[in-house]
Amino acid sequence: MYAIEMKGITKSFGSVVANKQIDLNVKPGEILALLGENGSGKTTLMNMLSGIYKPDSGSIFIHGKPVTIGSPEDAKRLGIGMVHQHFKLVDRFSAADNIWMGQEKAGLLLKKDRYEKIAQIAQRFGFELDPKKKVCNMAVSEKQTLEIVKVLYYGAQIIILDEPTAVLTVQETKKLFQVLRRMKEEGHAIVIITHKLNEVMEISDRVAILRKGAYITTVDTAATSEQELTEWMVGRKIDLNIQRPVVEKTRPLLELRNVSINSDEGATAIDDVSFYIRGGEILGVAGIAGCGQKELCEAIAGLRPIRSGKMIHKGQNIVGLSPKQILEKGISMSFIPEDRLGMGLAPSLSITDNMLLKKYSDTKGPFVDRKTGRTDAEQVVRDLEIVTPSVDTPVRRLSGGNVQKVLLGREIKAGPNVIVTAYPVRGLDIHSSYTIYDILNQQKLARVGVLFVGEDLDVMIALCDKILVLCHGKVMGVVHAHKTTKEELGLMMTGALDLKDKYIDKPAGIARDTRFGEEEDQEV
Repeated sequence: MYAIEMKGITKSFGSVVANKQIDLNVKPGEILALLGENGSGKTTLMNMLSGIYKPDSGSIFIHGKPVTIGSPEDAKRLGIGMVHQHFKLVDRFSAADNIWMGQEKAGLLLKKDRYEKIAQIAQRFGFELDPKKKVCNMAVSEKQTLEIVKVLYYGAQIIILDEPTAVLTVQETKKLFQVLRRMKEEGHAIVIITHKLNEVMEISDRVAILRKGAYITTVDTAATSEQELTEWMVGRKIDLNIQRPVVEKTRPLLELRNVSINSDEGATAIDDVSFYIRGGEILGVAGIAGCGQKELCEAIAGLRPIRSGKMIHKGQNIVGLSPKQILEKGISMSFIPEDRLGMGLAPSLSITDNMLLKKYSDTKGPFVDRKTGRTDAEQVVRDLEIVTPSVDTPVRRLSGGNVQKVLLGREIKAGPNVIVTAYPVRGLDIHSSYTIYDILNQQKLARVGVLFVGEDLDVMIALCDKILVLCHGKVMGVVHAHKTTKEELGLMMTGALDLKDKYIDKPAGIARDTRFGEEEDQEV
């Protein structure tokens, strides 16, 4: 008997068919990976299982019995719990309060043993969780642990995890997988939505593949390969090798010396950080989420003030200058932010209008040159193979991969010599991701300097030339990508390994040397 069985599930949003006649099943004591490109219908399908959406047609069976799931409460009563990619937690509440607030008829009096059940669940599965700790003081991995404990607290036997390792270190991912294996041994049915094929091969028993809203196949993990899974997802062969072209080094385009930056709350987000960005080089920045990556990118782009230190371009300190003033100094910079729809693009505007946002202020006269904007938009759509009805389509109607292509295309169209990009492939399918990697490599070949903030260490090691590692806003070291390992980077990210005294980049000292750019860096 299956723990979950979905038959002929169809769901449409207007004229868009998100799921079409989907059949899916999961056994008790099994981990099923759900794969598919962006827009293939994975999350929509699981949202129907967790009660967020209702299917237009089809049947759902839980432990062999037909059920109707009309709300998350229905799902909870049926023993279904979903851990979303974006956590559903109240920051100012403790871990225990976040768990209890979903309890029906909690009553006015708190039971004496209210913490014991949480502690028992944590101990049983090997979680490390302080029930009294506030969410705002938790690391990302602790928040995810809390989300999983929360669904287990209410007796969930069916667990759905949406991109569970997106912001975890290698070590945290291993701990999570250990917990999932224990849950599997106790008979839990687990569904993981992910894009990371190496993790699919490591943790899952079977893999179900969706493509463009349709069910393609389900295969045993032991009998398949990453290459085969990719072909099922995309419908054709994809080269899974990330290129790292060798480009002759140029002088640094931008250098940061002893830079410190505050967070929005006034705390120190970046603490005395120094490095430089060369033309024709991709410099990766690795770190646990919230270690200052966002503040660093915004400061370089001129969107956040630098508390102390210098940012040097052609011998001049450009700290305090606006993005427009930085451009006037001769450094053309493009910034692809983490929040692509909130900060990078105007979601309600068309592709054409979003292209115009980059240079509308250069227009002479009262009218914006929409003709040029439309031509640019059409070229970007053509060059980057953006799937859209037209260039007049609002970007909020595009899939995540196509939204990112619009943003990247607009920024590259401006002809930058420095690109600062934060998590450019977060949430994107493998096909879209490799398109982005190719675009960044093309810019590298054009002698553009690229700062790449990423979370997938396998990708960073394959794509980047050097990797700078942050821990709590401090630099733990800068290493050559081809000479490091995921384990070493993970230890540096958590502060367990400190290589800052072995910098291969020593900007402040080298920058004053006339031989700068002519000698090889000292390597770790």
